Amino acid sequence: MRVASLLPSATETLFALGVEPVGVSHSCDHPPAARDLPTLTGTVVDHADRSAADIDEQMREVDGAVYDLDEARLADLEPDLLVTQATCDVCAVDASEVRAAAARLDPEPEVLALDPHSFADALDDVVRIGEAVGAEAAASDLRADLRERVDAVRERAERAVAAEGRPRVAVLDWTEPPIRAGHWVRDMVGIAGGDSSFQPDGPSEPVAWGDVVDADPEALVVAPCGFDRDRAVDAVDDLSARPGFEDLSAVADGRVYAVDGNGLFNRPSHRLVDSLEALFACLHPDHAATTPAAHDRIARVERASGTSVRADGG
Repeated sequence: MRVASLLPSATETLFALGVEPVGVSHSCDHPPAARDLPTLTGTVVDHADRSAADIDEQMREVDGAVYDLDEARLADLEPDLLVTQATCDVCAVDASEVRAAAARLDPEPEVLALDPHSFADALDDVVRIGEAVGAEAAASDLRADLRERVDAVRERAERAVAAEGRPRVAVLDWTEPPIRAGHWVRDMVGIAGGDSSFQPDGPSEPVAWGDVVDADPEALVVAPCGFDRDRAVDAVDDLSARPGFEDLSAVADGRVYAVDGNGLFNRPSHRLVDSLEALFACLHPDHAATTPAAHDRIARVERASGTSVRADGG
């Protein structure tokens, strides 16, 4: 089967199932082999080395579609299946546009539109993708392995909560403006032994900085969508200039974490289990199999002086 993936999380899962797509989106960068495949999408927004505020301003100024689909190249690749998403309007080509493009191809490929809204949804999509590409056995094996790892975190988290309680947690997937991470993140915080009440029970949503201060998280996890760890550290630096930042319990206790959102949290692939294990290490380091510093996608950020921050670990 010839599969074109317009979604980074789907590309990651396809490779994990032993299926190499014939084409991918411009955002598909994992595993590294994905970068060598034909690119089928582009964007008018310049993300490279831009701040969260700059990217947000560009998004607001876009008149029309944020993402473009190269239909000519898609037709040349003659895919049997297109994998896209319907979860987030600003993350990838709109699913309706993909369906319309598929209808113009001859022969017309099938379209699989993934739409996960919970942690369980994201992991179940491993099976959905496997069934769509004829890799049911590999998908079943991967799903079973993921289930075992999640169960292991649950067991450790139960012991940690019994000993330490649930820390108040805030996970942000954007900083200018602040956006609290939704969808699967609320579930993950709960499984990892944290108080998930700050996270929305639904899509990610903007939140007033005053509400972050009022919530006074004991652990603050900053995982900007599409940013690597170092750019997440810069985003924390931006947050540190906001009023009340220094008074947060997470800041006082040295529990502010800058996370590679591009590799963790943002993409609903099988790698969300990696994210869960990393999150647990941040919330309950004494009970985790590894410390936060052992995760190369995480930096613990401390106050240094003025409005600057210092990153340790990773």
